[in-house]
Amino acid sequence: MQWAFFVLAATLAGTAWAEGNGSNGRLKAEMCEGCHGAAGNSETPIFPKLAGQNSGYLAKQLMDFREQKRADPTMNAIAAGLNDQDIADIAAYYAAQKIHSEPPVNTPLGKRLYLSGNPAAGVPACSACHGPDGSGNAPARYPALAGQHAAYIAKTLGDFKTQARANDANAVIRTIAAKLSTDEVNALADYIAGLPGKR
Repeated sequence: MQWAFFVLAATLAGTAWAEGNGSNGRLKAEMCEGCHGAAGNSETPIFPKLAGQNSGYLAKQLMDFREQKRADPTMNAIAAGLNDQDIADIAAYYAAQKIHSEPPVNTPLGKRLYLSGNPAAGVPACSACHGPDGSGNAPARYPALAGQHAAYIAKTLGDFKTQARANDANAVIRTIAAKLSTDEVNALADYIAGLPGKR
C-alpha cells in the first residue's frame, strides 16, 4: 500500500513543461550566479547547487516561487519577472551542468535511513524515490540529491518538518520529515551530500 502511494505521487507530479533551450538559459541564469555559483555550483552551503538537477524539478520550483506556492522573498521577487519560457530555458541550462561533488561522510545512521528507511517509524527509504545513488527520478520530478550541500539538505528537511515549506506533491516529504528526529535529519544530510549521483 505504501509503495502504491509513492507511485501515485510520482504520476501526479508528471506535469508537462515548456521545452527549454539551455543556450538561451545560460544568459538568463547570469542573475542566479551570485547565490547559486558559476554553472550552478553554489559555494555557500545554505544555497542549493542547481547544476545537474533535473529540469522538470527546477522548472516546478521556479514556477512555485513565481506563484508564491514556495515562500522565499528573494526568489519570489526574482521569479515574478520570469515567463514560462524563461523558466524552461534556465532549467534546461542548469540541468546540463555538472555538479561538483561533496566528499563522502561515514554515517551509518544516514546510510541506513537513506537505503532502508525506518519501517518501525513509518519512514520509507529515501532511495525509493531519489535513487540509490541520489540521482533522482526525472519523469516523476523528484530531485537529484547527490552532491548537494549537507547544510541545505538539513534546512530543507527541517522546513518540510515544520511545514515552513509545503510545495511537495501530496505532502509526501512533509509526512516523512515529521517522523525524523534532528539527529536523523543531520545524519541523512551528511550521507546524501556524499552520494555519487550519475557519473
